[in-house]
Amino acid sequence: MTKTAMQMLVLLRETCDPKPPARLTADGYGVRERGLRRIANPADLCALEMAMQLADSNNGTVTVFAIGPDRLDDHLRLGLAMGAGRALRVWNPAFQGGDAVSEARLVEQIVNILEPDLFFTGSRLLDRGGDPAPALASANLGRPYVTSALAIACSDGEVEVLRKSDRGARQRVRAMMPCTLLFEADSCEPRYPDQDALIRSLDITIEVWDRPELGLCLSVLGAPGALLGKDKCSFPRVNPKRIVTPDANLPAFERILALLSGGIKPRQGNVHAVSTAQTVDMLYDIFEAEGLIGGGGA
Repeated sequence: MTKTAMQMLVLLRETCDPKPPARLTADGYGVRERGLRRIANPADLCALEMAMQLADSNNGTVTVFAIGPDRLDDHLRLGLAMGAGRALRVWNPAFQGGDAVSEARLVEQIVNILEPDLFFTGSRLLDRGGDPAPALASANLGRPYVTSALAIACSDGEVEVLRKSDRGARQRVRAMMPCTLLFEADSCEPRYPDQDALIRSLDITIEVWDRPELGLCLSVLGAPGALLGKDKCSFPRVNPKRIVTPDANLPAFERILALLSGGIKPRQGNVHAVSTAQTVDMLYDIFEAEGLIGGGGA
């Protein structure tokens, strides 16, 4: 495979900034739209940066795509401003309500149509954690995929990937192209496009694909194609349940076990308002009663 023929595809996904507090809808099955700040997934932008670096050194081309409504055009134009040569958005209201299986069918079909040499995206979503759809789509296509990628080198129709391993270790793996690479959010620092690049991106047409372009039946997409049941949303407890302070008369080992099992309950603070001399005398009495010092005056 020649370097000039290398084509790279990058999936950009939308996430919610976790800083503003999220609130559930009345039925508990979703999150309220009001007050949410939507941003491009940071790990996906790192994947785009790695694709751009590889394209610059190998005369390759980069295509960015997103699955969702027209507000995702802003993220796609950011990708164009960063250097991507083509942008497309896939959407139909019937795609809503799906799970990882139905979303993987969409990604799988897009990759199958465009046939990129390398498919890039992030390993995790900022607000929801892991997203199995890209890896599942690659597995369905029989393409090898590497998760937790940090760096990539390409030569002779294969890629060498530096990836995160267990307990902070690093691992180098090789994979034949075509393949899929899922990058970590700290793999690199995405480039910041200048004003001219942002203005130029406004003049580039974003392709919009619907069901006819995909050639998929609606029965396998969105809610009809979902295989996983939908349950109510829930947030972790802000203050985890804690046990009462362990009895001081218990052996030290049992007190430690009690603390590790659930933490301690904060004690009610009392102000000690006596003079310095009285405090010294009181401490001396305590130490003498506990046998820490000998009897008699100081």
